[in-house]
Amino acid sequence: MRETEEQADLRAVVRRFLAERADLTRVRTLMAGDGTVDQTVWKEITRGLGLVGLAVPELWGGAGRGLAEETVVLEEAGRALYGGPYLAASVLAPALLLEVGDEAACAAHLPAILAGDTLAVPVVTSGTGEWSAGGGDLTARADGTGGWTLGGVASHVVDASAADLLLVVAGTTDGPALFAVPTMGPGVTVTPQPGLDQTRGLARVELREAAGTRIGGRRVDTAVRELRDRAWVAVAAEQLGVASRCLELSVDYATTRQQFGGPIGRFQAVKHLCADMYLTVEAARSVVLYAERAIDELLPERTVGAAMARVWCSDAACRVAADTVQVHGGIGFTWESDVHLYFKRAEASALLFGDPDDAAEIVAAARLEETR
Repeated sequence: MRETEEQADLRAVVRRFLAERADLTRVRTLMAGDGTVDQTVWKEITRGLGLVGLAVPELWGGAGRGLAEETVVLEEAGRALYGGPYLAASVLAPALLLEVGDEAACAAHLPAILAGDTLAVPVVTSGTGEWSAGGGDLTARADGTGGWTLGGVASHVVDASAADLLLVVAGTTDGPALFAVPTMGPGVTVTPQPGLDQTRGLARVELREAAGTRIGGRRVDTAVRELRDRAWVAVAAEQLGVASRCLELSVDYATTRQQFGGPIGRFQAVKHLCADMYLTVEAARSVVLYAERAIDELLPERTVGAAMARVWCSDAACRVAADTVQVHGGIGFTWESDVHLYFKRAEASALLFGDPDDAAEIVAAARLEETR
């Protein structure tokens, strides 16, 4: 499993763009502000580079590629600590619409999402922030006129503060269903939530008698489970980017920081630490490549592959980020150093969309089944 020439070109374009338009100086500026999305950069991503909808079929205006191309962008986004809504709005929201399979809804929403005219995010978490295929703490009821009214709370919704449209999974009398809810509509309150990772926007969504349009198609609980697999691999790709950049920072610091007449990288303890980090990063890369391929090719083991990526990359990012702090010594703990930003992203990402232990149970169950 190797990166294609097209994917390598895509990586180069995205890396150059983020370095020029969304570097860490800009990241820190946005952190110090009100947490809003840099709309200029986002419009360049959507309209200039066409990075939104890489996995959306050409029928709906997408590039007709797959998760493999999206993970290239996500890895670079993680490497740069890009805080824009690419994960939620470009990867997960279109995937949820496609998984549900309502052609009318796809026609109504996908072109605007891909053009950058609508910023849609999925709401698939409970009031405590756990991933929920059944609607969590959100419910919907028919209003008697053909419409629907929604109520309840969802927490830790990624990029909801920047959204124009919420794709809400809510429970109904006949099971979970998907609804399109405009954020500016009555009864919709979106409140930013502080988090350990200040580079990623999270919000609490509260619905009180909010009007929504039901999106039909296949069973929503099945679609949300498929979306969870994609979300785990997407976050794993970001975590790979974080770990990869931490390795680069560690090696650079170890070869330039002088102590006792030479670079600290000549000390065996530092050498071994960097070598272990390299092995961890490359193993994470292999896991992500396997998991994305399993989803793109609809392999039977795609859920297990996604769970493996979730477990390994969560641990890898946290371990490599922590080791990067150790390599940098005292300066690694300071606000002026960028190291702590990567450490916080790694730790927070490990808990995004649920506990990695849930994914570990899926992997363990699959391995036990193989032994029977």
